[in-house]
Amino acid sequence: QVQLVESGGGWVQPGGSLNLTCVASSSMFSFDTIGWYRQAPGQSRDMVATRRRWGSTQYADAVKGRFTLSRDNAKNTVNLLMNSLKPEDTAVYYCGALGVSRDEYWGQGTQVTVSS
Repeated sequence: QVQLVESGGGWVQPGGSLNLTCVASSSMFSFDTIGWYRQAPGQSRDMVATRRRWGSTQYADAVKGRFTLSRDNAKNTVNLLMNSLKPEDTAVYYCGALGVSRDEYWGQGTQVTVSS
């Protein structure tokens, strides 16, 4: 069973930065897509940034230019560097992956709170 474990959430003031890390229990190449999603209270879970197995990365319009997704194949990790954070970025952030067999995997989530 594939496991995804997130870390790095917390509280930060507006304009600050956080770096989220997701560690996968299997090779990055076992996933068709892996990345980050977020869910604010009362809202749906939305894509933040995802990367395909062979490299293309997508970002939500709301985070373009502020967030950067990176992948370390040797460590089986996916990072999300979040700069210039805004209160509207407050949410639970989830690492999610789609396996090559089309199975979905989710981490337990990590809270990110942006407030003064």
